[in-house]
Amino acid sequence: MNFQYILLDLDGTLTDPAIGITNSVMYALKKFGIEVNDRSELFKFIGPPLHESFEKYYGFSKMDAKRAVDYYREYYKDKGIFENKVYDGIEDLLKLLNNKKKTILLASSKPEVFARQILKHFNLANYFTFIAGSELDGTRTAKDEVIAYALKNCKIRDLTKAIMIGDREYDIIGAKKIGIKSLGILYGYGDRNELENAGADYILDTVDDIIKFFS
Repeated sequence: MNFQYILLDLDGTLTDPAIGITNSVMYALKKFGIEVNDRSELFKFIGPPLHESFEKYYGFSKMDAKRAVDYYREYYKDKGIFENKVYDGIEDLLKLLNNKKKTILLASSKPEVFARQILKHFNLANYFTFIAGSELDGTRTAKDEVIAYALKNCKIRDLTKAIMIGDREYDIIGAKKIGIKSLGILYGYGDRNELENAGADYILDTVDDIIKFFS
């Protein structure tokens, strides 16, 4: 368990962004005349790249999906981004990793500019050696691309000492593609079947379990 490089997902792993993300999706869908009354239907948007979700769940063309993402950001950039909260115990986890001299990296499919803004807002940014996310133009949204970008920027070559922690299959699949271990967590927006089917090396229930894992 001698992991030195700890890569963490953001949405559903460090913070619970459900209200902000679903409000932003509702705002975007309304522009297309689509009303959603049950917010929980939109939880599936938490984690994967947005344009893929608009295409997958609402049958949008690539062009309409791009427009939907633009509408989403109209709401998200000023309001939705802060309709968010840090999960209990996360700062304790980051303090523990920091005290153990671990290198902590963020690996999120969220645009990097928003990821930085969120971590600064919650006073968590200083725990991270590097914050990796996607570009606003839609590039580098796949989790393996984000992980590779983070590892490259930190000049990390010993992949046996790196582990990706996240709540969705995208985190696990991305880690596998790069060749690092993965830890799936169940307090976010994925479930055990999703994480097991994706091939997670470890699955834990709570933030306290992660703290024990690294203690």
